[in-house]
Amino acid sequence: MPRTTKSPKPDFRTEPRGPLPGSNKPAIATSHITAAASTPYSGRKRITVSVILHCAKPIPDAAVSGKHLTRAQFKARHAATPQAIKIVKDFAKAFSLTAEADAVRRTVQLTGTAKNMQEAFGVALHEHVADGVTYHVREGTIELPQSLLPHVQAVLGLDDRPQATPKFRIAHARAVNASFTPPQLAQLYGFPSNAKATGQTIAVIELGGGFRTTDITAYFKSLSLSAPTVKAVLVDGGKNSPGNANGADGEVMLDIEVAAAVAPGAKIAAYFAPNTDQGFVDAITTAVHDTKNKPTVISISWGGPESSWSAQAITAMDNACKAAAALGITVTVAAGDNGSDDGVGDGSNHVDFPASSPNVLACGGTKLTAANGAITNEVVWNETTNDEGATGGGISTVFPQPAWQSGIAATKSGRGVPDVAGDADPTTGYQVRVDGQNMVIGGTSAVAPLWAGLIALSNAQNKNAAGLPQAKLYSATGQKAFRDITQGNNGAYKANTGWDACTGLGSPRGSAIVALLAATSSAKRKRTAKTV
Repeated sequence: MPRTTKSPKPDFRTEPRGPLPGSNKPAIATSHITAAASTPYSGRKRITVSVILHCAKPIPDAAVSGKHLTRAQFKARHAATPQAIKIVKDFAKAFSLTAEADAVRRTVQLTGTAKNMQEAFGVALHEHVADGVTYHVREGTIELPQSLLPHVQAVLGLDDRPQATPKFRIAHARAVNASFTPPQLAQLYGFPSNAKATGQTIAVIELGGGFRTTDITAYFKSLSLSAPTVKAVLVDGGKNSPGNANGADGEVMLDIEVAAAVAPGAKIAAYFAPNTDQGFVDAITTAVHDTKNKPTVISISWGGPESSWSAQAITAMDNACKAAAALGITVTVAAGDNGSDDGVGDGSNHVDFPASSPNVLACGGTKLTAANGAITNEVVWNETTNDEGATGGGISTVFPQPAWQSGIAATKSGRGVPDVAGDADPTTGYQVRVDGQNMVIGGTSAVAPLWAGLIALSNAQNKNAAGLPQAKLYSATGQKAFRDITQGNNGAYKANTGWDACTGLGSPRGSAIVALLAATSSAKRKRTAKTV
């Protein structure tokens, strides 16, 4: 019999290359730069990048919409293929890079010198100093060998400039009208009384700051609640590194304290990663596929305008959130604190990402007033005239209209943000403890963990995983589960009856949301578009 011959291994150093789709990176902004753009990055410094691979098979819509997969099913069907991992490892070896693969996360991390990274990925790295911090940055596209291109979705980490900002606002003492503890807000929003979230783990994604256990213990003692179990999970060299109350610690403590206080009995897992597109994506994929802590809800209070992201990073993060939905994990995300332009300031409207992903529950903000244990008024959060921010919201220019928004005329051109809302105005904000200080903090950063806690209570009470809940929330029966917000604006968009690009469907009627998510099916909801 004739002898079969194996195909020769590709010579990654000499074969033709092509651009990785979506990898284009714009030139770094010149503001705050104190080092020349042409300064080469030291070739001897070591860098770790994350190569994100395609799924073996696309995740089916049915899994996202409710027919959730077990972890074993996901691994068998949607992990990276052995072939893809092997070719990346061979590529790494050709350029003297070490490789560590995680098939379920579809991630191969490569580590090596900057010199070898530049040769491997066809890029030039430069050094920039901004606000006293040195970054390695790249511009243009990543160039990969032709044999590698079909397997790679994204390459993250060749540029480590900051990607996201936290969506919290510390209230100015003179501006506080009233403030609430998280349990008080849970009561006002009608969360199930005396309900427990035992058996649930709420993940919070953090790109800076840290927590002190002493603060958590003291805070929950002041609420007459048992302190939650809080575990720090470190990703890509991230650290639980508390600093001061005016920095990212405010975000970390807000997330932990709100989520755990409204969902007693839930455990908290805080995933700390660097504030880069690589760190952000790796933190989410680590949380989604964490078989030790097994989060059932993920709360994200960081983000940036869609226009500030590379297409490859958006795709990688959106797919990570899609994997979460397929596994029955709900991802709640803050919609932003800078109104309808998302702080871009170019005269156009922008929405925040990852809130604009159709695979997450986007959370907008309101201003809430109450008396005698009941809500007396709730309007769109907009305190821009007082420099106290405004809720984000608008129409995505990246993602098309999802099926569950098909009855909303205003979203025909793209995914509408947000889906839901809750108290976010710092003048009616949340009483929290940060670095030994009692503070009032607002922002849509508070709304994401508020809704994460409600979902955790729902999961525990209903004994099922809510996953991506929009089909039920936007259904015909879903309307009664919300307090419709009909007054106010966030700049370009006005509140009105039904969904709007300020507060989405509205703020929660907690017990009604839990009952709605218990239903096995729901009729399609037809809504009248709001005036925008």
